Amino acid sequence: MTADIAAILAVDGIATGAIYVLIALGFVLIFAVTRVIFVPFGDIAAFTALTVAALELKQVPGTVGLVAALAVLASLIEVASLLRARTPGRIPKALVFYLVLPMAAAGAVWLTAGHALPMALRIVLSLVLILPVAPLLDRIVYRPIADASVLLLLTVSMALHFALVGLGLLFFGPEGVRTETLTDATFEFGSVFVPGQTVMIVGAAILFSALLYLFFEFTLTGKALHATAINRTGARLMGIRPERAGTIAYLLGSLLAGVSGILIAPVNTIFYDSGFLIGLKAFVGAIIGGLVSFPVTALGSVLVGVLESFASFQSSAFKEVIVFSILIPVLLWRSYTTVHSEEDIEE
Repeated sequence: MTADIAAILAVDGIATGAIYVLIALGFVLIFAVTRVIFVPFGDIAAFTALTVAALELKQVPGTVGLVAALAVLASLIEVASLLRARTPGRIPKALVFYLVLPMAAAGAVWLTAGHALPMALRIVLSLVLILPVAPLLDRIVYRPIADASVLLLLTVSMALHFALVGLGLLFFGPEGVRTETLTDATFEFGSVFVPGQTVMIVGAAILFSALLYLFFEFTLTGKALHATAINRTGARLMGIRPERAGTIAYLLGSLLAGVSGILIAPVNTIFYDSGFLIGLKAFVGAIIGGLVSFPVTALGSVLVGVLESFASFQSSAFKEVIVFSILIPVLLWRSYTTVHSEEDIEE
């Protein structure tokens, strides 16, 4: 391995790690607020990429049917819940959020799918369509068992992932896709040429990391999410609704997954089931951050990307084994350094 090859591998690894950063930050955000390890994160990223590809081909993306089905089911569950709670006055507002807005997004994409759309509009439509997916899944699957143990929530997340993979095959088919590049620019740093796509990926990771920091530090909503993450009961006593905080977390999670899907689609062929492996590698970065620290999670995700790049060069057949083997020392270290309380053991 020469210095030039090492530099090329490092650039490629940083770009891959930047994708993992976006998804891993979403993992940490949702887990901190809701205690849910949201396994379908990668699936949402893959569905976004497939949506952009369908719009490029002037086809109606399968995400339209998926969002419509989820919106109807979530609306029925929410209306039934409000009727049981004897609060029918909240039904119109709930229907606007769970039915009208998702259906409006699905309708907008359905109406424009057959036309030649500029790249920027395809990206915006894909993000608008994918945004409701995580909140709708939260209302259908997670909110009824919000007080369950973390282990049960993880089990449900795995089941939901397999369900989404099946729906992905139904709505998108088995064909892989790769979208057109967002930019053809190339930058030269010494003897290393860096594609503009790589610069955009890294820039997006830095931008969204900074926006998350500003959101949590300087906005009232961000502080409410932070309070919910620290103590759900205390936040409820202070007038913060954990359900609403969870919905905001899932919305932000959908946005991060959608952006990562758009960025990864031009450089990797995406299939309906590609999301699991992408999400699993990002989850390694989240584990390095202990599912609590955003900065350490970002650094861990970049480390995973760089390690994967060099492992592919040294032994492509064992690159996955090498990447996931990071978990062993990290979990051992956290097991010995984390103070476990009685509540953790009982849970």
